[in-house]
Amino acid sequence: MGLFDFIKSAGEKVVATVGGSPGAKMMEHLQSKGLETKGVNVEYDPSSAQVKVSGKTATQADREKIRVALGNIAGVEKVEDDVEVDDGAEESRLYTVQSGDTLGKIAKEMYGNAGKYPVIFEANQPMLDNPDKIYPGQVLRIPALDD
Repeated sequence: MGLFDFIKSAGEKVVATVGGSPGAKMMEHLQSKGLETKGVNVEYDPSSAQVKVSGKTATQADREKIRVALGNIAGVEKVEDDVEVDDGAEESRLYTVQSGDTLGKIAKEMYGNAGKYPVIFEANQPMLDNPDKIYPGQVLRIPALDD
């Protein structure tokens, strides 16, 4: 649980669409990504560019994917994560993509082995649908490697 920073100008355009509350649009966005949202609530305050997500998820990975998917929406600068999780798994690190980054370059920096980029790709699905399509300002989950 905590407050996580994101780059407000980076990400998918979700809340600028006409009709519906921003929180509802964000929930639709999570569902369109195939993320489990049962038991999760989303609130958005445009004046502070902050999302508050609360409720409960089955896994730490689900919790992190929801956090990252919300943070990678244009107009969101902070995500307050008050989601409880059942599995007690270790929390992943977060990495903000820089200009010139590739998943291989990030894997080399995080794991010491560029060939481990599929671990990062898998950890960020369904938000990523192609390992070659990342953008500066995007925040990615970097899970610990299984030994």
